[in-house]
Amino acid sequence: MAHKSANINIKNKRAYFEYEILEKFVAGLQLVGTEIKSIRNSKASIVEAYCRFQGSELWVVNMNISEYDFGNINNHEARRDRKLLLNKKELEKLQKKIKESGFTIVPLRLFMNDRGLAKLEVGLARGKKLHDKRESLKSKDAKRDIDRAMKY
Repeated sequence: MAHKSANINIKNKRAYFEYEILEKFVAGLQLVGTEIKSIRNSKASIVEAYCRFQGSELWVVNMNISEYDFGNINNHEARRDRKLLLNKKELEKLQKKIKESGFTIVPLRLFMNDRGLAKLEVGLARGKKLHDKRESLKSKDAKRDIDRAMKY
């Protein structure tokens, strides 16, 4: 049974511009009741979020899930740290890569799977240098020009 909220797909476009994504992982999120309701209403942002390890657990920090409009005093804190749920092998692989210099883990998109569960796609990334960003812009412009020319 597909939920009506299955079309939730909140992207972090800035991550693709600022980082070179080497590998992607889909992680579950440990949420409280009012957080999932806010996500279903598309009231979340991952633009300023990043991931970090605390011990052997991976956490997403600074992800904003707005307070639920119909929540009571038990409403969640909008920017609290949330635990990411990955299997042990994936966590070990990421932790090993993070120890190498220049690698980071960035949230790429927040979505609902077909069972109505909130998932966060994270990417193992390397920061782009300024000239890489310029190259990205050039290729994006060229693609846009080609698409425009193909229309006519």
